[in-house]
Amino acid sequence: MNGEPTVLLADMNSFYASVEVAHNPALREQPVLVCGDPERRHGIILAASRQAKSRGVKTAMTVGEARAICPDAVCVRPRMSLYMEVSWQIQQIARTLSPLVEPYSVDELFIDVRGAEHIWGGAVQAARVFRQKVWETVKVPCSIGIGPNKFLAKMACDIEAKKSPSGVALWREEHVEAKLHPLPTGKMFMVGSRMERHFRDMGLLTIGELAHYPPHYLTRRFGLRGHVYHNLAWGRDPSPVCSNSFEQVKSVGHSITLPRDYHRSEDIELILLELTDEVCRRARKLGKAGKTVSVGLRAYDLTRGFYRQTALACPSNLSGPVFEKAQVLFRRYWDGRPVRTVTVDLSGLEEDGALQQELFRDMDRQDRVSRTMDHIRDALGTTAVVRASSLLPAGQAQDRALKIGGHYR
Repeated sequence: MNGEPTVLLADMNSFYASVEVAHNPALREQPVLVCGDPERRHGIILAASRQAKSRGVKTAMTVGEARAICPDAVCVRPRMSLYMEVSWQIQQIARTLSPLVEPYSVDELFIDVRGAEHIWGGAVQAARVFRQKVWETVKVPCSIGIGPNKFLAKMACDIEAKKSPSGVALWREEHVEAKLHPLPTGKMFMVGSRMERHFRDMGLLTIGELAHYPPHYLTRRFGLRGHVYHNLAWGRDPSPVCSNSFEQVKSVGHSITLPRDYHRSEDIELILLELTDEVCRRARKLGKAGKTVSVGLRAYDLTRGFYRQTALACPSNLSGPVFEKAQVLFRRYWDGRPVRTVTVDLSGLEEDGALQQELFRDMDRQDRVSRTMDHIRDALGTTAVVRASSLLPAGQAQDRALKIGGHYR
């Protein structure tokens, strides 16, 4: 470990809802819900204000479920362009503390104040300054965890800072056994529900039990991930805070939360095709081609479903070969349950080079057609050229063109 805790993880509390309240003071002290589609009872809750959470509302609930326990909630549509603008403002505030700022998501970022302690009087004081600047500038509250590395800073934020009146929590190396080890494995950063079930099946219920489990058994069962989980269970994380992390694109993905449950396979495959087109277009724009295709499907509660991947014969950024693999994954793993969220990812990216030709397919022609459509869409808008299938009732391409991050601008 680095020793001295200089890494901050700042998490904007109920970010979307907080931004809405900041831009509409009439919402202050009211239970505010930011919903994918407030007009539909089956729309998904994307964010809930502190007042709504205190009434039992959680993200990923449907609007109907949330209104059942909080009937006086105020529902607002998400405004992704506004949230992205505020997120950018917060990043600029972070850079007044240190040049080492790594955005982790739209509402979270890492800051390493190493070398600037003499300016701020230590990491805790730097965290307080940052919280105050964010509040004064954009009126969004935040919680900050501090640790000797990114993992412990994240855990300090999630486990302690969010519950602390000060909004700041500091974890040192010596706190690992007292604060980290008693926690259930499901509370551990980077452990999802599936991995938690694996640990539970192995009799590992707490992070401490995971830490003391023989590491070679973890590696035998989970490969390199087993070694990573062992280190994290001891609070060890060598990954640095990288100010250019967003420039190192490792994958291109796109997902959509559908306006209703999709039951028919042909409708779901249409969405997969639309997402594949978007992912491949973005890959071409980056000058990249990918080797691995991943598909994820989720039910309305965002828990049931699958996320699987497969390899392409050669790297590609063309919809034809990528969609064929996406289709194979869908047909192999979909169990027939209704689908609400669909994801397509292209990873294992490398520089876009010469096309690998196929015997019965003119890849050069596909590439020329794809890039011609890219030019038309760049010049005239994403709906200037659409597939005829996207005009069917299940199609979402035209509606998505009006959105940012899957939500209306």
